[in-house]
Order: sequence, then C-alpha cells, then structure tokens
Amino acid sequence: MSNETIVSIKDNFANPAPLGLLGFGMTTVLLNIHNAGFYGLGAMILAMGICYGGLAQVIAGIMEWKKNNTFGAVAFTSYGLFWLSLVALKIMPKMGIAEPPAELAMICYLVMWGIFTFFMFLATLKKTRVTQFVFLSLAVLFFMLAIGDATGDATFKTITGYEGIICGASAIYDAIAQILNETYGKTVLPVGAPK
Repeated sequence: MSNETIVSIKDNFANPAPLGLLGFGMTTVLLNIHNAGFYGLGAMILAMGICYGGLAQVIAGIMEWKKNNTFGAVAFTSYGLFWLSLVALKIMPKMGIAEPPAELAMICYLVMWGIFTFFMFLATLKKTRVTQFVFLSLAVLFFMLAIGDATGDATFKTITGYEGIICGASAIYDAIAQILNETYGKTVLPVGAPK
C-alpha cells in the first residue's frame, strides 16, 4: 500500500506582463521623444531607465519565471537590464568610472540588441499580433539607432525617434489591453489572437 499524495498547485499569481510592458513602453516613448529632438537627455529619462524601464522589467521577468513563462522571463529581464546598462553607459563616464564608449562600440551594442530582438520576434509568431508588432518594431528601432550612430544623419535620427515612439506606444497599448480585458472579462481592446 502506497502513502503517496498528489499535490496540485494552483497559479494564483497576477499577470506580470502589463508591468513589464509599461516599464518598457513608457520609458521607450520618453527616450524617443528626446531622440526625435523635442528635449535633451536629462535626469527624467535616466531615472525612468533605472526605475521603470530597468527595475520594473526585471521584477516582471522574475515574476514570469515564477509563472513558468520562459519567453516573458527572458524578454523582461533582458530589456530591464538593457535599460540599466544604457543608463550606466551614460553616467559611468560622467562619474569618472570609465571612458565614454567609442562610436563603433555603441553601434555594435545596438546591433547586438537588434539581433537578439529579431530572434525574440520570431518567438512572438505564436503570440498576439500586438506582441508581434512590439518586437518587430523594436528590432527595427535598434537597427535604425545603429544606422543613425554610424551615419550621424540628424534627419534619420529624428525619424528613428518617431519610430521609437510608435514602438513604445504599441507596448503601452498591449499592457492596457491586457489589464482592461482581464478586468472586464471580455475584449475591450483587441490584441489580435495568434493563428
């Protein structure tokens, strides 16, 4: 006779994706308003990069790990750490900790993030249309930022800023859609179901 007991654990954790998407989306919009030429790069963007783009996304990624969502864990943790590294690239030289990155180094940094994002986009082909758009537009944004740094073309950099605003806004839309759709138990904002 066996004394084995089967225990079933119910997932009672909230959906962390809206937190991660808002951390990414709002910070991306604010940085790209700067990239589009509306204001300078100041403490507001750096603080958002540390607190919301950085820490909030890392927290969301850890929560996704707990929910057994590899894609969400890798995406949110990686992009949270991207924001923290981007802020570090800006403030470390000012603090005398390191030399500013060379132009080629920043181009390589952006291209590497573009490649990573493109492969993450491939994983979204099983996800909602909005999520697909977020990742595709982000991959395009990283490559455009790299081209802008390589060419120094001010007009191209401005156009890149507008593309970044669209990318960030799509992540905000995705987050708000998930919150409203879950809250009301129906589709309030469509996200486009995967095929």
